[in-house]
Amino acid sequence: MNRTGETDAARPGETDAARPGETEAERDDRNLIELLQELRVAGLGVQVLFGFLLSIPFTTKFASLNQAQHGLYVLTLVLAAISTALLLAPVAYHRLVFRRHQKGQLVKDANILAILGLAAVGLDVSAAVLLVVSYVDHGATVVLVTLFVVCLFAVLWFVLPLARSRTRFPS
Repeated sequence: MNRTGETDAARPGETDAARPGETEAERDDRNLIELLQELRVAGLGVQVLFGFLLSIPFTTKFASLNQAQHGLYVLTLVLAAISTALLLAPVAYHRLVFRRHQKGQLVKDANILAILGLAAVGLDVSAAVLLVVSYVDHGATVVLVTLFVVCLFAVLWFVLPLARSRTRFPS
């Protein structure tokens, strides 16, 4: 049994549980490595989107956006900054607590930051899609495309994993 009273045997699809013979420190190391690998992938995508958004005001077409689109652009840019901050925060956190025996807390906090960062990325990409679609089309198309993208992120990134974590079917 672990410190929460649960058994350490891993259930199918669970990577956080201790592996046979794995100490708590080894599990924290493994979980941190896995999390940092995931953040590399997510962080790169956000940085590309952020860089693209930073360049938009310097194009000639930016002046043709209406007031609502300008506001949406600012929201999208701020969401990209928030996403970047949340997804890179675990890296900075790790550097600041390096060799201070705080890896267990680092893994817990980094996990929360990563989840919040992914939620911000989903909102950011959805806002960027809304901005582009509102520029090229109007009416129902804008609403339908944006709702589809928001729902796609919500289902794939949150609903499906959470629903699967509540079921105990063998993989």
